Amino acid sequence: MTSNLIPEYAYTVVYVKDVAKSVAFYSKAFGYHVRRLDESNRWGELESGPTTIAFTPIHQRETDDRSGAVQTPLSDRERPPMEVCFSYTDVDGAYKRAVENGATPVSKPEDKEWGQRVGYVRDVDGIVVRMGSHVAKPTKQD
Repeated sequence: MTSNLIPEYAYTVVYVKDVAKSVAFYSKAFGYHVRRLDESNRWGELESGPTTIAFTPIHQRETDDRSGAVQTPLSDRERPPMEVCFSYTDVDGAYKRAVENGATPVSKPEDKEWGQRVGYVRDVDGIVVRMGSHVAKPTKQD
C-alpha cells in the first residue's frame, strides 16, 4: 500500500529584514535566478531545483501572532539555529563571487577530512551560508 502521507520537501523560508534586498543579494552572490518577488515585497522565491528558497519579512502579523516572533541574534558572535548550504563544483569561485557581491567572509574554502571542500560567509542579514562541494565518495580500502 502506497501512502500519500510521505512529504516532498518544498520550501525553506528565510526570515529577513528586507525581502527585495535579500532576493537581489542571493541572486547576485550565489547565482540563483529570481522566480518571484511579489509587488508588496513580502514574499520572494529563487529557482533552486526541486526545493524553493523563499524569503519573507522577520515580523508579520500572520506568523508572529500564530507561531511566535522570529528571534534574531544579538551580535555577530551569535547566529540563528540554522545555516543555508549550497553545493558547487567550484567552491573557491563561488566563495569569491559571494564576497565580491556583498557576502561577509567567515572562513575561506578549505578541504575537510570528510572529503568536502567548504567555505563560509554571512548574508546581508547575518545568516551563515555554507558553500561546499559534494562529499567525495569513500575510496575502497584493500
